[in-house]
Amino acid sequence: MASRISIKALEFLDSCRSLTDLYQIQAHLVITGLLQVQNPSFSCRFLKLCSQHCDIQYTSLVFRCIHFPDTFSVNTVIKAYACSNVPDNAVVFYYERLKDGFLPNSFTFSPLMSACAKRGRVYLGQKCHGQVVKNGVGGVLEVQNALVHFYSSCGLIGLARKVFEGMDERDVVSWNSIVNGYVNVGELVVARQLFDAMPCRNLVGWNVMMTGYLNSNNPGKCLKLFREMVQRGLNGNNTTIVIAVTACARSARMKEGKSVHGRLIKEFKDLNLIISTTLIHMYSRCGRAEIARLIFDRISIKNIVCWNAMILGYCIHGNPKDGLNLYSNFLSSRLVSTGKNHVDSLVLPDEITFVGVLCACAREGLLTEGRKHFGNMSDAFGIKPSFAHYWCMANLLANVGLMQEATEILKNIPVDSNLPLESSLWSELLGSARFGRDVSLGEQIANKLIDQDPENFWHYLLLVNIYAAAGRWDDVTQTKERMRKRGIERTPGCSLKDLKEIVHDMSAT
Repeated sequence: MASRISIKALEFLDSCRSLTDLYQIQAHLVITGLLQVQNPSFSCRFLKLCSQHCDIQYTSLVFRCIHFPDTFSVNTVIKAYACSNVPDNAVVFYYERLKDGFLPNSFTFSPLMSACAKRGRVYLGQKCHGQVVKNGVGGVLEVQNALVHFYSSCGLIGLARKVFEGMDERDVVSWNSIVNGYVNVGELVVARQLFDAMPCRNLVGWNVMMTGYLNSNNPGKCLKLFREMVQRGLNGNNTTIVIAVTACARSARMKEGKSVHGRLIKEFKDLNLIISTTLIHMYSRCGRAEIARLIFDRISIKNIVCWNAMILGYCIHGNPKDGLNLYSNFLSSRLVSTGKNHVDSLVLPDEITFVGVLCACAREGLLTEGRKHFGNMSDAFGIKPSFAHYWCMANLLANVGLMQEATEILKNIPVDSNLPLESSLWSELLGSARFGRDVSLGEQIANKLIDQDPENFWHYLLLVNIYAAAGRWDDVTQTKERMRKRGIERTPGCSLKDLKEIVHDMSAT
């Protein structure tokens, strides 16, 4: 009888395809007592299913119901934590299990190091590296790869290289990790030397190197490497195509961008949303907003990134009035296509949308409309204006001759109106908000504020933002040096280094 129950339970485990199936299996295991017995055939396999279908909290609760968890079960939960939004808990869980007598193996440490890398936890990662050595698994290839990835992700490229050089055996993951590490710290010459020395390359390596050139504001080298890849018979994947098309956009190489587009049309019947959006951006940046619009109109289901690409294409690189009309169509389409009972599913404008809209108003000198949109940001959509929005409004006011008001809006920018740190697109938008004017007005205001209150960090940040918007990087450096000499410390959560990284590539716009 017990044997038939066990066989039935195993059949259930093999047939699990959804969360509903999993709950039914769990009920069966609880009723039959199979979850509590020391039988890895049930508990381990069920726990793995939980990690695939449930959140980490549920997986952790199930683990605690297992009376005799083995190494595989513990490793499963560590991996689940590492892949969750609370990766630090993987380390906490690991040390809790050690107190219970857990004996780790080589499979324990790859997800553990990945968890530390995810949040840049140097101390925890080095502590776990000590555990690697203590448990004698420091020579295992997968563990060494995880260590290279960890140190590279934390910017400790010297330690990553030390682990890499000490490996008796290396695979493509090892090489990709060390190349990516040098790319992340901006040492592209060394990264390229390692890339060229790779005995075997896959698409990940090509994409890493091309991304490095793209992010270092060198789209020409990125495209040269892309051409080399194609000549070697590699077609690339969606990531490769997005990198190549973005490089064409940043360097205004429409001929090459059209060539890539042509290949896509031949190879794919339908382009996915990400690639279509990248093409919209490329054609807009090259001054062909009408082609971008054709691509935009063919997209059946549009998200806010897609709408922003086309709105910004018009507002910044094309006809601003067309951009404002498209924004109006965007708002109208939301009302027409969605009933009142589906408000939560609406695609709403975001802060990037309003940078485009305010840029368009500034270019056209539409003061009334600009004021309305600026007010609607917070009143209608709950969007807190950032420096970029205030900068656009100051330009608009100055363009229509309201210099005093332009001065006041820059003087009164809230101290917490920082640029977001997650999107390189902001660099292009902020750079495009110059409208051909110099920055003397903003510079004078910021310097006057610094003279009045020389210890105020936010006044220096305003000046750095203004210089960054104009691509005046020498002045950015000098302002930072001025702060250093005066002992001005940054406010927690705001870094001038991060700010420069945000707007690094705008000088090419």
